[in-house]
Amino acid sequence: MASDPSEKEGIIERLIEFSAHNKFIVLTLVAAALLAAIWSMRHIPLDAIPDLSDTQVIIYSRWDRSPDIIEDQVTYPIVTAMLGAPNVKAIRGFSDFGFSYVYVIFKDGTDIYWARSRTLEYLSKITPKLPQGVTTELGPDATGVGWVFQYALVDETGQHNLQELRSFQDWYLRYHLQSVAGVAEVASLGGFVKQYQITIDPNRLLAYNIPITQVIEAIRKGNQEVGGRLLEFSGTEYMVRGRGYARSIQDLEEIVVSTDQKGTPVLVRHLASVGLGPEIRRGLADLDGQGDVVTGTVIMRYGENALNVIKRVKAKLEEVKSSFPPGVKLIVTYDRSDLITRSIDTLKHALTEEMIVVSLVILLFLWHIPSARLTSNIMSLSGIAISIGVLVDAAIVEVENAYKRLEEWIAGGRKGDYHAVRLKALKEVGPAVFFSALVIAVAFMPIFTLVDQEGRLFKPLAWAKNLTMLLAAVLAVTLDPAIRMLFTRLEPIQIRWPWKRKQATPTRSEQVASKIATTFAVGTYYEEEKHPVSKVLFRYYEPACRWVLRHRVATLWIAVGLILTTIPVYLQLGSEFMPPLREGSLLYMPTTLPGISVTEAQQLMQKQDQILKSFPEVERVFGKAGRIESSTDPAPFSMMETVILLKPESEWRSKRRWYSGLPKFLHGAFRPMWPNRVGYEELITQMDEALKIPGTTNAWTMPIKNRIDMLSTGVRTPVGIKI
Repeated sequence: MASDPSEKEGIIERLIEFSAHNKFIVLTLVAAALLAAIWSMRHIPLDAIPDLSDTQVIIYSRWDRSPDIIEDQVTYPIVTAMLGAPNVKAIRGFSDFGFSYVYVIFKDGTDIYWARSRTLEYLSKITPKLPQGVTTELGPDATGVGWVFQYALVDETGQHNLQELRSFQDWYLRYHLQSVAGVAEVASLGGFVKQYQITIDPNRLLAYNIPITQVIEAIRKGNQEVGGRLLEFSGTEYMVRGRGYARSIQDLEEIVVSTDQKGTPVLVRHLASVGLGPEIRRGLADLDGQGDVVTGTVIMRYGENALNVIKRVKAKLEEVKSSFPPGVKLIVTYDRSDLITRSIDTLKHALTEEMIVVSLVILLFLWHIPSARLTSNIMSLSGIAISIGVLVDAAIVEVENAYKRLEEWIAGGRKGDYHAVRLKALKEVGPAVFFSALVIAVAFMPIFTLVDQEGRLFKPLAWAKNLTMLLAAVLAVTLDPAIRMLFTRLEPIQIRWPWKRKQATPTRSEQVASKIATTFAVGTYYEEEKHPVSKVLFRYYEPACRWVLRHRVATLWIAVGLILTTIPVYLQLGSEFMPPLREGSLLYMPTTLPGISVTEAQQLMQKQDQILKSFPEVERVFGKAGRIESSTDPAPFSMMETVILLKPESEWRSKRRWYSGLPKFLHGAFRPMWPNRVGYEELITQMDEALKIPGTTNAWTMPIKNRIDMLSTGVRTPVGIKI
């Protein structure tokens, strides 16, 4: 059965023969590649879905003026200055009271740090022309999709008020978390920012004939330190400085503004009252409908490994937890690592199922244990769950052909070496399965022509699919022959216990062990007509096949009729760009009338959160109105964002279905079509009905999906109209 040397073999056949004869070289190379794959898996960035955001740079400006003035004197000049920057695709400007946001969006593929340097270069031309008092800066090297972790600081003991919690967040905890590798920014929200407030009495100004600008200038000069020169004394240098930092209310009250006609100093306390108070708030947060809380948002740097960043943040929190003020507790309000972990678990589950199913299919249809075991090894090396069934097709074809050739070899009297028989069987189908796998990969090549958001969404799929198919094709003609030639044997296995080497006749235990080992290592080869499974299939398949061949025209018309019956169902099907990813949390994003006050927004949001928390499926409710202290969030008070963390679906409310009265072991057959628990859509519908509040328009989405929608189009919902 050896191959005819006169036959001209191709590259694939020679590669199969080389792999079969040099098994340990192939196994060594595969082991090295496997180690490289393990290293790559540990270092590749992990996230729930690809970051679909464009390469963008945010120019963030602050100026205490009305939106129309900021639009004319800040936003518009910056936008026009950036129009000539290279690789710029689009520019969006947004003006709010006291804030200006300019989003410079670059062409796909532009390096983020190259884009930031070009933005600074063009921004430097317009900055000197902006009005005095405008502060302009670049946003962090991150996007809104980088909001990977959020937390709230609460004190249920009442020892610390909101101002103290906010000071702890701003001056201690934020800096610890910002030092974590991969974190671009930690933005604060909620509570009250401590501020010295000087309330001037106009009547006193008039009485002393002092303009308000003089008071402002005096306070500015009275709250600073100045340096003098050096004074040498007894061989030592002493630096001269004037200490003037205001460290208390009394220090500010004692600042001299002017003198009266008699030369008596006029102090700040003569003209105004000085006290402590909160800074104007442009954002607030609520937890579970219990009221205002202090929160922090960890924003990941662009291109970082989200899962690793979150792990490092959690480790840092554990490290500094012991230094928290007494009674202060940190509550996680959003954690993307849960979604990432569930996505990875889904991949592992799919791989495990595929290995089991493929092994069982081979075992069932070939009735041969060794073949099933070897294919599982091929599958375990594929390492990807994209079209898993296609990856093992090559190995299955090779297994079946080798099985058939060995069956014929046994029926022919076992003439020749069975290794040569198996090698020839592999070379017969090897080239075909190799190129068939590559043909499947070619079908995904047009995906590489996609650009922008579509390209960023589907190119990772195409890369993974094509590289995996290439890997499967290469392994089918290298690793598969090596393993099959290494482990294949047809002689019975004789087992001898080491302590009974001198015994000539095997014991009963040794005979049973040898039979079991032979069954698993050698197996039994059945003829196709005598195969236990094939015999049953032939009994039903052969009559149907003969009827179809005799009635060809009728068969075609029946097929056409079946296709026509699907048209009404097809017309009822919905369509979407991509199926929704269940993130395990919801985002409730209502909008209300512009100009809503801080107090009214807080009351409205707290009422909404209380309603949401009343649902038994809800574990945590974290509401936000306005903007966090970050340029990645331009939200006004009229738009609220409430993250709803849901419990596991196994804990959701049960619904009585028509099959509830049947025995429980039958429920699994009907549950996929009629779940006996409340579903996502039902839960959203119930929540929406409960939140019919006059003056608000409800919108329901999910956190990551919402960020992608807002970044890609500037519209805050999946469907919108831009005028």
